[in-house]
Amino acid sequence: MNSTNLSNTINLLQSNKTIAIVGHKNPDGDAVGSCLGLFHFLKNRGFNVTVVMPNDFPEFLKWLPGCDTIINFEKHLEEVTSVIENAEVIFTLDFNALNRTGGLGEVLEQAKAKFIMIDHHQQPDDYAIASYSDVTMSSTCEMVYHFIEKLQGKNEITPEIATNLYAGIMTDTGSFRFPATSATTHRVIAHLIECGANNSEIHQNIYDTNSPDRMKLLGVALNNMTILSEYKTAYITLSQKELDDHNFKKGDTEGFVNYPLSIEGIIFAVIFIENKQESITKISFRSKGTFSVNEFARSHYNGGGHTNAAGGKSDATLTETVSEFISILPHYKNALNHVS
Repeated sequence: MNSTNLSNTINLLQSNKTIAIVGHKNPDGDAVGSCLGLFHFLKNRGFNVTVVMPNDFPEFLKWLPGCDTIINFEKHLEEVTSVIENAEVIFTLDFNALNRTGGLGEVLEQAKAKFIMIDHHQQPDDYAIASYSDVTMSSTCEMVYHFIEKLQGKNEITPEIATNLYAGIMTDTGSFRFPATSATTHRVIAHLIECGANNSEIHQNIYDTNSPDRMKLLGVALNNMTILSEYKTAYITLSQKELDDHNFKKGDTEGFVNYPLSIEGIIFAVIFIENKQESITKISFRSKGTFSVNEFARSHYNGGGHTNAAGGKSDATLTETVSEFISILPHYKNALNHVS
């Protein structure tokens, strides 16, 4: 965060005490962890703070300190609308365009509050009066840690803050193995442990709570995997029926897209998930090296994200979406076969 944005933020926080913190639609560990970490920090400093999410978040995150205070826009539309209308400052965390909040975006666009953005995704919109945007960061949770640091608050990091930030960094870095994980990231993690984050307990609470249905769904996903060696690509499909047959719950397919990347020679992995309720095919992209799935998702699937991790969607059927994807791949053959 540069000096101008920091100065603007400090001025806003000095003169405004009612704050809303907003995460993106289909919130992941980084979104929930960053929002709750900042929530506890600002609340402890005497601010009136409310965290809102566009929709529900996965069960494996519903133990994080403060998660019971989050208000779900889909379930409590009027309450969330009132929170946004009455907020003096709105923090948007882990996204950089208001349309990433689904139906909540229309409410945010009408808000009179000043916006502060903290995010690590590419190509941010310019709605915020103060922005902390850095695509080299491992996670928004790491950025919230540095934000607290800038506000001279390192000594105010409680076990609750540390736990939320640790969880978000851990999940967004694939347990500290993705390329954006830096030496600084590890120093941040070390300090969070010193501040009370129980690393083994956090890992267990998030990764070791699989239901039998989820494990069987993973088996279906891997059985559905198709490998296109010519393009160093592998993709997975999951139909609505397959989800329903395994009592799908939000978060159950988290991480499935990463499995094909463990295959020798594969540098591009995709999962296509049918969502009949929204009449879309949801898509997640992962890659290794310099092949940008952010650019791929933006060019073809109304999405985006990071160089090696992105999301998108298609209004076509699952079968049509996969067929279209296969037809696009030849245009990327050279890029996929010359990744550094």
